[in-house]
Amino acid sequence: MSRVLRASAIMAAGTMVSRVTGFVRTAVLAAAIGTFALGDAYNVAYTIPFILFDSLLGGVLSSVVVPMIIRRQRSDPDGGRAYEQRLMTLGVLALTVIAVVSVLLARPLIGLYSTGWDPRETEVAVRLAWYILPMIAFFGIGAIAGAILNTRDRFAAPMWAPVLNNIVMIAVAVVYYLKLGDAGADVDTVTDADLALLGLGTTAGIVVQCAVLVVALHRVGFRFRPRFDMRNAGLDEMGRTAVWTFAYVGIGQISFLITTNLATGAGNRAPGAGNSAYAYAYQLFQLPYGIIAVSVITAMLPRMSRGVADGQLDTVREEFASGVRLVSVLLVPAGLLLMVLGPAVTVLVFSWGNMTVEAAVYMGNVLQVFGLGLVPFSIFQLLLRVFYAFGDTRTPVFIALGNVAVSATLSLVAYHVLPARYVVMGLAFAFTVAYVVGAAVAWILAARRVGGLGGRRVAAGLSRMYLAALPAAGFALAVLWVTQELSGLNALSSAVMLAAGGGLGMVLYLAIAHRMRIPEVSSIVGMVAGRVGR
Repeated sequence: MSRVLRASAIMAAGTMVSRVTGFVRTAVLAAAIGTFALGDAYNVAYTIPFILFDSLLGGVLSSVVVPMIIRRQRSDPDGGRAYEQRLMTLGVLALTVIAVVSVLLARPLIGLYSTGWDPRETEVAVRLAWYILPMIAFFGIGAIAGAILNTRDRFAAPMWAPVLNNIVMIAVAVVYYLKLGDAGADVDTVTDADLALLGLGTTAGIVVQCAVLVVALHRVGFRFRPRFDMRNAGLDEMGRTAVWTFAYVGIGQISFLITTNLATGAGNRAPGAGNSAYAYAYQLFQLPYGIIAVSVITAMLPRMSRGVADGQLDTVREEFASGVRLVSVLLVPAGLLLMVLGPAVTVLVFSWGNMTVEAAVYMGNVLQVFGLGLVPFSIFQLLLRVFYAFGDTRTPVFIALGNVAVSATLSLVAYHVLPARYVVMGLAFAFTVAYVVGAAVAWILAARRVGGLGGRRVAAGLSRMYLAALPAAGFALAVLWVTQELSGLNALSSAVMLAAGGGLGMVLYLAIAHRMRIPEVSSIVGMVAGRVGR
């Protein structure tokens, strides 16, 4: 427990700064381009490179490459160095080709993820995609470097590098807004030079992020030397394992394709309640997950992979159990507080520049729905790492099929039944239900694989955490009601709600949980007290 806690705390510090600066980046960008036609065009163009990366490489890195590198480090006479060189060579070549081809196919890619756009909005999105799509190569090379760093238990650089990317993008968005002001959100008047500033600035941030990771890899002794002897690269083994990963990611992208098209369609019927609202709310939903859960997941996978390689299933069970407890102890109150304070968060962040309070409140309503899914989504991601530690990428595919079936069905029902303004909230609810079901199924299958995951003990622990968190949520709700009665909902009152309701609510939760002797809270309190006492 203490080892995972220390490693996670180190990563969480970098991740927190990364997510907070990303939070600022999102707010500044929304203020500059709004959430109407231009905002939707940018968000679709910006999302496509990540879709392509995840579809073609991202899932392989997280589920296949790290365990395989660790096995090669233990079995190869050179400690896996040649294998890493071949992997980096293959990655550079493949990612360059993917980036070039994606730029050439920018127009059909934009058409795939948009519904009902007029020609001008489509043209703006395509032009932005031309500038943004090349970042696939830099993002991918940085991700490979980060994966190799993780196998050496070097987690700091991958967590801190995105901070520089966010800083670059914040500067770009500020320059854009200062240059154009309120006209910056008008898709009909924005010029090619303005779009170049947005697009190339976005790519520049990823280039800086990649450079940081490559330098960090060099500092731990990795020296890149192109190797083209791919017969010894273990591609057959990787291919057999990765084919299921590609299937898993492909299934996930079908779900994303459905969601994006339904959200853009809803935005055409109810301006301001479309894809940008969904995308920004989802980014805020990812903030607590990224700070807390990603750090634990990143530390877990190499250790569980070593446990599997050594035939020590007890180690796998203990690493997983520690991870679930550490993740849940902070995400349980975070999810409840998001459900209460979602609009306060989005009004404080988004009611500036080319945004309105009404649009920000709507995003907050979407965020409240996402808050329901914070804990099951995070536990689902932890469960996937159990399968990946065994080199099993097939089982997650069938779980993903179930997720997509649930999500797509509920999303289509929401689109055709709900008023246009509530469709995106319905999409967020479909996402939540899908991950509740997916986590339950994944838990049953993973428990069979490792001989039990202590479900009753985890359920008892979660129940105690929710009991400790309910007074905090009630306190936040009282602060919300009093503040809104006194001054309404604006940026200043939202700041008060978050500081008093969110900040003091979390303190109240920690105090109650510590009093209830929830061990993970006691470990966190003890670690913080030890640091303060030094």
